[in-house]
Amino acid sequence: MLEWLKTNAAKARETLATEVSKLKNRTFMEAAANGFALISAADGEVKSEEKMKMTGFINNSPELKAFNLTDVIKVFNDACSKFEFDFQIGQAEALKAISKLKGKDGEARLLVRVCIAIGNSDGNFDDKEKAACRLICLELGLNPADFEL
Repeated sequence: MLEWLKTNAAKARETLATEVSKLKNRTFMEAAANGFALISAADGEVKSEEKMKMTGFINNSPELKAFNLTDVIKVFNDACSKFEFDFQIGQAEALKAISKLKGKDGEARLLVRVCIAIGNSDGNFDDKEKAACRLICLELGLNPADFEL
């Protein structure tokens, strides 16, 4: 009986830690998924290389590993659908989610770096993708020059 209590207490503690992590990092997850959509849509086409790079980041990010990949992809797809409907509306909605990281320097800088990697994932970090990254920097109050943009 004591062993059962220890095991279940450990499982409950682990579940609680995961749920707290999700709450703490939800803002980053939504900002990242919207940033990925903004960069991916910048050149007019969401490429498979960009989706693969995004999936790799999600699977390896301490900030996002508490989330189910399906949940992150859902936020990404929702953001992409807004771009498909109207680019300016998609951009405004993406920047709204991204702006929630303003003042959180470490997370904001990580987001910019990952967005740059997403833009470069197809081997062509074009001017439109660079402009989208600069826009993210400005939204976050960061200097684009710090990221060679």
